[in-house]
Amino acid sequence: MVVDDGRVSHVRLRLKGNVNAMIGSKTPMRVNELDVNAIAAGRPTRVVLAAVRIAVGLMWLQNVNWKRPPDFGQASGNGLYQYTADAVKNPVLEPFSWLVTNVIFPNFALFGWGVLIVEFCLGAFLLVGLLTRFWAIIGILQTIAITLSVLNTPAEWQWSYYLMFAAQFVLFATAAGRVAGVDGLLRPRWSLHSGRSARIAMALS
Repeated sequence: MVVDDGRVSHVRLRLKGNVNAMIGSKTPMRVNELDVNAIAAGRPTRVVLAAVRIAVGLMWLQNVNWKRPPDFGQASGNGLYQYTADAVKNPVLEPFSWLVTNVIFPNFALFGWGVLIVEFCLGAFLLVGLLTRFWAIIGILQTIAITLSVLNTPAEWQWSYYLMFAAQFVLFATAAGRVAGVDGLLRPRWSLHSGRSARIAMALS
């Protein structure tokens, strides 16, 4: 006799609930109460997570395009220099404006190269899904710096920066590189090793 698995599961859930009620539990926890609120982990969810990760990676790579060495717009007053200067012209947080004026501007070429390298790596690693949680944290920190620079600039849409935060928190919380990413390929291998590098890689992915 073949019994449908779905019906068997339903019967088991009902029996468990009845047993809880019979033994007089004050707050009986039924399995079906947990299942009904479970987050779907099927193919549609996985596809969306992979798409969000790839889109965020492409966003960072596209933003590298206008951060051009060697002076990053300092001589002409545009590009990265213009956006950084907004932190002083339209301050969001006074200590950050002080940092820009007294530390970043005097060393702007070095700062520009740092931003270029970090954002390129950020986009590339998120695009392929490698060490995704670590790079999502870097993305959050970079978004903080961008927000403190341009949030109060006229004509800026503030929600664009809030959405950048949201997207990268999602990548961190879901470890999105495990879906269609390099993390998903390497984590089974890392899990077989007990060395420090393997443990760090597991934590950052």
